[in-house]
Amino acid sequence: MEEKLKQQPSNCIKVVLFGPESTGKTTLSGQLARYYNSVWVPEYAREYLQNKWNNERKTCEPKDLLPIAIGQMKLENELALKTDSVLICDTDLLETKVYSEAYYQGVCNPILDKYAQENTYDLYFLTYIDTPWEADDLRDKPDERERMFKAFEDALKKHNKPFVLLKGGKKERLKKAVFHINKLLNK
Repeated sequence: MEEKLKQQPSNCIKVVLFGPESTGKTTLSGQLARYYNSVWVPEYAREYLQNKWNNERKTCEPKDLLPIAIGQMKLENELALKTDSVLICDTDLLETKVYSEAYYQGVCNPILDKYAQENTYDLYFLTYIDTPWEADDLRDKPDERERMFKAFEDALKKHNKPFVLLKGGKKERLKKAVFHINKLLNK
């Protein structure tokens, strides 16, 4: 199972959109993929948990986290082979780890924890909570946005991940993200 959580070698720059729910990660992922004529890795947890909700009317449970992590890495590893420029990741295993710890009393499966720390990315874009909250079947913490943002920011700092804070509207975020990705591409 551990092999399924491991990042495979690739020839692209990898960036991650990282932050609490309803902060514009998916929107910006799509914008960046179009801008760079590249691919983006969708959030596997969204599809997995929506299917669970539709079929069982159940939300995420600790037993779901490893299948979510495995599905996320399968998507990332497959899509990384389709670009040699930049891969836009709507999420990563560190995000799954943050949610695990926030929802399950600080607990994270040790295997998930290991690969959340070992898998590497060139840059994280930490999305701020200044976007309007959009409710859906899966989002459940509109009143805890500040606490969740701090948990994401703390995780990046604790694990020494390179990150840029993105605030403002869609155009401002896109412009700032493009600026930082271009710096990576020009190295």
